[in-house]
Amino acid sequence: MNEIMAIWAEWLKPSAGLPTVQWSILLAVAAAVGHLLQRHTGLPKVVGYSVTGALAGMAGFSGGAWPLQGIALFLLELGVSVVLFEAGGRIALRWFRHNPMVLVQSLLECTLTALFVYYTLRWLGVRPTVAEAVALVAMAASPAVLSRVIMDTRASGPVTERAMVLSTLSTLYALTLVSARTGLMHRPITSLGETLFPVAVVLGVSFVVGAMLALALRMALRVMSPTSENTSMLLIALITAATALAAHFGGSAPLAALLGGMMLKQLNPRPWAWPRQLGTASSLLTMLMFVLVSVVAAKADWNPAVAGLVGALVLARGVAKVLGVGAANWGSGTSWRQAFWTGCAMSPMSSVAMLLVSQFVASSLTLGPRIASIAMPAILLMEVLGAIIATFAIYRAGESSRPSATEAPPNTLPGELRG
Repeated sequence: MNEIMAIWAEWLKPSAGLPTVQWSILLAVAAAVGHLLQRHTGLPKVVGYSVTGALAGMAGFSGGAWPLQGIALFLLELGVSVVLFEAGGRIALRWFRHNPMVLVQSLLECTLTALFVYYTLRWLGVRPTVAEAVALVAMAASPAVLSRVIMDTRASGPVTERAMVLSTLSTLYALTLVSARTGLMHRPITSLGETLFPVAVVLGVSFVVGAMLALALRMALRVMSPTSENTSMLLIALITAATALAAHFGGSAPLAALLGGMMLKQLNPRPWAWPRQLGTASSLLTMLMFVLVSVVAAKADWNPAVAGLVGALVLARGVAKVLGVGAANWGSGTSWRQAFWTGCAMSPMSSVAMLLVSQFVASSLTLGPRIASIAMPAILLMEVLGAIIATFAIYRAGESSRPSATEAPPNTLPGELRG
């Protein structure tokens, strides 16, 4: 592919640059593959996006350099922020007051995931610091993948709602802990205060940026219609500004967007759907995010030793999430069967996990590559396999209809979640 690009570069000189042409063609192919895959197999479009990106990355596509930086890193952060803002906007905090076992489920499954992955990697000979970092990354499920699965399968029900909430909460914990941990990678810790201070800084800055975002949107919704095209543009612009500012002041851009969405839900509790214009922009940004993640992850160094570590990590993570959700299921309002399928639906890893790995790489030139060598193949595997497992889990829970292989799914609004 590099040779082909070199030949193109001799005579093709577009105004926006050759990388723009490459990415435009790749996204067009990904969109077509995602549509055809869903139409003929019933699998969600995200599987097609990821497979297309992975094949391009393995073929030597030069548009996704690792470690991520500059515009590529910003676009990934923006895509994650948009998804997490929407996910946060669907969580009503008063629900936890009436059903606190959901929080217990969330904390238990995340704790077990971190412990299972850490001790599995240590048993396989991975050094403690690397195992700890990978365990923190493994905590985060993928609301982005799960939301696409829900949309493409037209899913609705308790398993769908619970899996989305638990995935969002696991992302919140992972973003906070990893952002704090990267600030202490090469600093000796002598007291509990030095351990908790970075966590407080990340949460505090992200909370302030998220609160400003929520207040600005709340004021806009007082005078603008939620279905207005101008409201859509305002929302995207404000999330973009918050994404640029949060990390600059020591917070986390995706975490700020997630907290902003949750706070807006409390300030404006009435149900509100994203308008069609925002849905289309969000869908394009989300597809770009999936393709970028798979292109970058496909360039990881695959070898038998890494394959064994990745297999053990994925297995330990899956078992921990199912056990965590099931162990705290009593009194949570769902059956044990529903708890099992909820844990399975939380299998995907994707863009959030890549952002976390990118933070570790940026903070440590020695440990970062070792963390990425294990985490990146796992992210690629679970972006594809996790989406398939989540689709199967939601179908087995009886909350979606599985399209036939010869029948195109009915039209849905881009970016609109069912459930």
